[in-house]
Amino acid sequence: MTERVPVLRIGQILLVSIQTDLDDQAVLHLQDDLTAKIVATGADGVVIDISAVEIVDSFVGRMLATIASLSLLLDAQTVVVGMRPAVAITLVELGLSLGGVRTALTLELGLKVLERSRALRQGPPQEFADSGLSDEDGVRADPAGR
Repeated sequence: MTERVPVLRIGQILLVSIQTDLDDQAVLHLQDDLTAKIVATGADGVVIDISAVEIVDSFVGRMLATIASLSLLLDAQTVVVGMRPAVAITLVELGLSLGGVRTALTLELGLKVLERSRALRQGPPQEFADSGLSDEDGVRADPAGR
């Protein structure tokens, strides 16, 4: 029996931490579990941590792209984090692109990517939108000044 990859919820983000190399059945289960959890929770972001994954084959690479596409169709941005150089090289050698998938080196950076994406989709807070102030006035919706 194939072990299922846990899908954890952190606010409006789902975290998938893949701790072993995946077989084909595990990837298919992950696709089903993740899409069901996006619908059930209304999550708007997904982080897939593959830092423990040492190798990928063409099927797993295609399924990562498919999972990201499905998530996007369900209105959840996807970020793949922790990709090892060997995995990236393998994906390129196989001719696979993870179209529509954002990547980040670390989980922390991946969460920041989703935060920025959410801020852009929501627009500035209403108080700024109504004030007539803009970035040129030195007022930013992001308190960190990004």
